[in-house]
Amino acid sequence: MTTAVTITDRSALASALRDLRLSGMLDTLDARLAQAAAGELGHLDFLQVLCQDEVSRRASMSLQRRIRRARFETEATLEGFDFAAAPKVPAAQIRDLAALRWLQSGESVILYGPVGVGKSHIAQALAHLAVRAGAGARFLKTSRVLAHLAGGRADRSWDRRLAELTRPAVLLLDDFGMRELTAPQADDLYELITERAGKSLILTSNRAPADWYPLFPNPVVAESLLDRLINTSHQCFMNGPSYRPNKAPGRVVPPGKTSGS
Repeated sequence: MTTAVTITDRSALASALRDLRLSGMLDTLDARLAQAAAGELGHLDFLQVLCQDEVSRRASMSLQRRIRRARFETEATLEGFDFAAAPKVPAAQIRDLAALRWLQSGESVILYGPVGVGKSHIAQALAHLAVRAGAGARFLKTSRVLAHLAGGRADRSWDRRLAELTRPAVLLLDDFGMRELTAPQADDLYELITERAGKSLILTSNRAPADWYPLFPNPVVAESLLDRLINTSHQCFMNGPSYRPNKAPGRVVPPGKTSGS
């Protein structure tokens, strides 16, 4: 493919690409024109690689939008978790969860264990994998969710707030079951989890799921909510010493690793 592109031709093409919102093509146009001029690309190849450039740009932008919407506390990844520093953490089970079969089935994941073993890191890493797979996700502290819904009752925006929390394919509730719930809080949780039937939750907790029941003031609500949630979830007990010393100031983190929480 022999190509001689004048400045006028290039300017007109660039203007057309901008009008069509094909800036992924525009960003690589000069490089692709150079390849074509060097005989490395035929006519069809030239068009194909330009289209692929645009597809790649849109996929990257979509991923970044989903990551922003997730509002992760940290952009944790499984690649960044040092399993060698946490030998009692069930690495095989976590890597199995990384296959995201639970997401495809609309199931939930419960990560529980002592403080500091890396539950929040692993939870956010799994949600991050879901985002990379094309799913929407949202990270929130459970206390923030309860306060958010309570505020909706006060200003009559409860339905809208509930819909916002129902929308993502994955809702990550960090620090679940930290303290006893009031009756309105228990009701709000019940409504949230009921509305999200068929969609995935990721919960982290310092308490075992069996210990959540006494936190609810109404045993009937507790049984109805938790029996459904616990029996349709993948439960992962994360044991061992605190992982947080790995985050100590001045600690040298090996290349490719990040500290956990």
